Amino acid sequence: MKRILVIALIISIIWGIRNCSGKVTLGPGVMVNDVPVQEEIKSPISFNHLGFKITKVANFKIKAKVLAREDYYFDRGADLAPVDLALGWGRMSDESILEQINITQSGRFYRWRVKSFPIPRREIETHSANMHLIPADKYVQYLIDDIREGEIIELTGSLVNVQSKEGWYWNSSLTRNDTGNGACELIWVESLSVLK
Repeated sequence: MKRILVIALIISIIWGIRNCSGKVTLGPGVMVNDVPVQEEIKSPISFNHLGFKITKVANFKIKAKVLAREDYYFDRGADLAPVDLALGWGRMSDESILEQINITQSGRFYRWRVKSFPIPRREIETHSANMHLIPADKYVQYLIDDIREGEIIELTGSLVNVQSKEGWYWNSSLTRNDTGNGACELIWVESLSVLK
């Protein structure tokens, strides 16, 4: 019981510190014109990390606006990918559009809701995505921990598939055009920078 209380206290402190840092506001206008860049790896590369077999299936690079952020502590993938970012590009990086879209995250999903569409539905679906981030090292983890909603970030790495020794698996989406279950990208993050 003591251990649960200590963990809850630590989570509350981390949540408080992170949320005190606030959301970054950059003003109206498209902040990211680039689309994500993906290149298939013809001969997938596998390696072990934290007791999981990780297979790189595509090289991946994205510049995007952070629409939302959710930290995970207790689910099956929390040790591997403790942070999910909902990211947007094109008009989904324009705050005058985003203020008309209610964005939430939970249970490893990114959800959005509108009263009326500021841009076409399909554009929202294809210019934003939920991404599960696996830091390649402690420095990248430090950078991920510091990301705030509203920032413009650039990250490079690989889309990966993951499997545990017990047979549990977690596969990345390989397209930005899908929606729903299985549509999230699972990224082995090798470098990350905050641009704005």
